This record gives sequence, structure tokens and C-alpha cells, in this order.
Amino acid sequence: MLNKQRHSILIFFLISCIGFSQTETDSTKTEISTNLVVIDSVVKKPIDALSPSKAAFYSAVLPGLGQAYNKKYWKIPIVYAAIGTGVYFYIQNDKDYDRYRDAYKMRLAGFTDDEFYGPTPGSPRVTSDGLIRAQQTLKRNKELSLLVTIGFYALNIIDANVDAHLLQYNVDENLAVRPHFQYNEWENSSDLGLTLNFKF
Repeated sequence: MLNKQRHSILIFFLISCIGFSQTETDSTKTEISTNLVVIDSVVKKPIDALSPSKAAFYSAVLPGLGQAYNKKYWKIPIVYAAIGTGVYFYIQNDKDYDRYRDAYKMRLAGFTDDEFYGPTPGSPRVTSDGLIRAQQTLKRNKELSLLVTIGFYALNIIDANVDAHLLQYNVDENLAVRPHFQYNEWENSSDLGLTLNFKF
């Protein structure tokens, strides 16, 4: 009688262990299939091939508009400050060039009352050769300011185009380099490594 009870208890434990291990395996299978469904159902943002050309066109029409199209609003003040600085120096050099040129023309006409003459007659603060050199320097500075302004304008267009390209760059988890930390149960230690994933 006692042996029968022991046998029945032993059989009960064996059946419960087998049943427990089967439920563990089933839950693992369910978990894996759930993960596969999640990975396969990742929605990718569609790529708009015309987006970079639109951004470049908008920046060409109105500087800073391409940056607004790319939603990089913080770049707009930088664009206007750069182009505005070039325009300011061009206008300032042009005004100074006109002043020196007008004074030189008055000297050639025989007048001695231009703004670059001293308080006493016959003693100019700037000589005629000085007026010629000032005109040459200011003309060069004016042309350089114009080139810098055109360069900033072109850089504004290039920035909008490249930024629109980079916004469409694929940085999702299907293409990633990332560190991983894994606990090794067999050796009772932890492994640290780097994983490179390519999923097409």
C-alpha cells in the first residue's frame, strides 16, 4: 500500500514536470512569433526623390525658405546674417568708392574744396595719388564683398539640398551598428560585443 502511494506520487510529479516544461516551450514559441510579427510590421517612411530639388529651388527663390521646408528653422537667421553681412560691406565699400572718385574728379577739374582737403587751402589731407589708391582698394573690396555674398547665397542652396538628402537617410534598426550585452549561462559570465545588422 505504501509502495503504491509512493509510485502514484512519483508519477504525479513526473507528469506535472513534463506539463510545466511543455507550457514553458509553448510560451517561448509564442514570444518568438510575436517578435517576428513586430519586426515585420515596422512601417518605413517613404522616400520622396523630389524633396532635395524642392528644397534647393525654394532656397534659390528666397534664401532660408529651403531651410524652412526642411524644418531647420534655426538655420534661417544664420543664412540672413551671412548674406546680409556681404550686402552691407558691398554697399559700404560702394559709398566710400563714390566719395573718393567724386573728390578725384573735382581735383582734376581744378577745385580744392573737396572733403579730403585740410582746413588750410593748398594742403590736402589726402593727395591725388592717395585718392587713386583708395579707389583701387575700395573697388577690390567691393568686388570681394559681392563674391562673398554670391558664395553665401550658393551655400544656402547647397545646404538646403544636402540637408533634404540627409533627412531621407536610412537610420532605422534594419541597418545599425550597436553594442550588445549578453549573459552567458554556460560559463556564468557576461559578454560585451558589437553587432552589425544588415536586413534587406
